[in-house]
Amino acid sequence: AGCEKESSSYMWIYILLGNMLRGIGETPITPLGISYLDDFAKEEDVPVYVACLHTIAMLGPMFGFLLGSLCAKLYVDIGFVDLESITITPQDSRWVGAWWLGFLISGVTSFLAAIPFCFLPKSLKKPEEANNDRTSYGLLENIGATKKTLSPAKPKPRNQPIYPFLSDFYTSLKKVLGNQMYFTLSCCSLLQFSSFIGFLTYKPKYMEQQYGQSTSKSNFLIGLTSLPPVGIGIFLGGLIMKKYKMGIIGATKFAFTMSFLAYVIALLHFFVGCENHVVAGMTVSYE
Repeated sequence: AGCEKESSSYMWIYILLGNMLRGIGETPITPLGISYLDDFAKEEDVPVYVACLHTIAMLGPMFGFLLGSLCAKLYVDIGFVDLESITITPQDSRWVGAWWLGFLISGVTSFLAAIPFCFLPKSLKKPEEANNDRTSYGLLENIGATKKTLSPAKPKPRNQPIYPFLSDFYTSLKKVLGNQMYFTLSCCSLLQFSSFIGFLTYKPKYMEQQYGQSTSKSNFLIGLTSLPPVGIGIFLGGLIMKKYKMGIIGATKFAFTMSFLAYVIALLHFFVGCENHVVAGMTVSYE
């Protein structure tokens, strides 16, 4: 009867809201950060700076896995129960690690890391040697000059939409999705991240089930062996682009070649595996 009773805890709502707020705070870093670098850095230095930004972004999940490995070694009710009374170990299937501790540590760290952003200047001076017409900065200047040459604005009609930015957003979105190169790049990124997330999600579970490893050790191995090579590859790609001064066509050929080689090597995963565990009623009969 106890197994049929559903959980009445609503703590998942707090986790949902916390992740939503975290996503809102993290979203501007990548698009606005890259635009910031592109506007105020030398053209030949932008690939290296962007590579550094993405490399640091890859180090975050690595430290997250290592932190998760440490928290998984601690009992879930640490600080509330006498640990000497716990008779099971992390290798036991009934063990539940202190999963909630990672949220507190990462939340405090994110808050402290956000404080220096308050002291950054609102805008930087455009370098004189940069091309003003290649960035959004130059685009804004061109728009301002165009407005000065136009005739005086006509009086706005009375029936204005309540939210005019929605129509502007729809127009901008339509133009962006109509760009074939951007749309193709978005589809490629979608496929790459989908496979990467699946890899990180299920490989620790695979190691636990097939190799008898604890959750703590699985997270530790994934964080230590999978993510650093990705960060190193992003950084080296930025250096190669800077050294050979690749344009958009050269960068596309370089990215296609590297992605093709990565997919060919990834095919070797089909030849690696273990036999399924013998489970009565699933892999073998009850007899």
